[in-house]
Amino acid sequence: MTAKILRGLEVAEAVIADVRKRVEGLTNRGIRPGLGTILVGDDGPSASYVRKKHEACENAGIRSFHLQLPATSSQQELLDAVDTFNNNHQVDGYIIQYPVPKGLDFNEALMRMSPTKDADGLHPVNLGKLVLQENGPVPCTPAGIQAILVHYGIEVSGKEVVIIGRGPTLGRPLSLLLTTKQQGANAAVTVIHSGVSDLAYFTRRADIVISAAGVASIVMPGMIKPGAAVISGGISWEGKRLMPDVDESVAEVAGWITPRLGGVGPTTVAMLLRNTVIAAEARK
Repeated sequence: MTAKILRGLEVAEAVIADVRKRVEGLTNRGIRPGLGTILVGDDGPSASYVRKKHEACENAGIRSFHLQLPATSSQQELLDAVDTFNNNHQVDGYIIQYPVPKGLDFNEALMRMSPTKDADGLHPVNLGKLVLQENGPVPCTPAGIQAILVHYGIEVSGKEVVIIGRGPTLGRPLSLLLTTKQQGANAAVTVIHSGVSDLAYFTRRADIVISAAGVASIVMPGMIKPGAAVISGGISWEGKRLMPDVDESVAEVAGWITPRLGGVGPTTVAMLLRNTVIAAEARK
């Protein structure tokens, strides 16, 4: 069996096309959506991610704003940057690029954000809305993964989904999202993590396996039920080479699989833009 490829870039292009139309409609009403980013330090991958987000903004017609802080910044300087975007009426949504340097409290900065400007959907107020199935920004990577499943017609409702990873930006919110009663969800979800002694015991029975562990090749062919959909949401680095959680050899067993490049990443950026334009629509 050779798995079909879940090309996230294709999904992202469709989302951004919709965002572009909505931006045009807002612009005609005198509203230009704006996305802000806060980056502390000079971490290479983080800086690259931020650049991609601003390039995507330009492509979609969204105004972008950026605050670059030195790695030696104090917690108060980070909080001041958050206040700057909270008080800037041209910024509809913004993110604090994670991780921040050691010694800084990311959660305190997150709590300082205005929930209505939380483009990543990670503020406790917005996560609470996800739990209650109320309207609010959905965390971008989980939303992107759900969009991939829907786009390729992979049935989720009533299926068994196993998520490897319980982090607050992906594993946990994804488990909440996929158990909600809506299209592309309503699944039976099990959350495990790298500390579980026998991952395969859980993954071999799953219709959909989503790895968010950030451990290269933690998912191997023997862990997958033939024909299952397998999505690599976690990444790690080997030198300058980006490595997915799902080993490429899994394609020999799976029915669907994300590629090493162009999988979940593009959809995450697309959902960030979508959250921003939704916030701008609310502002009007």
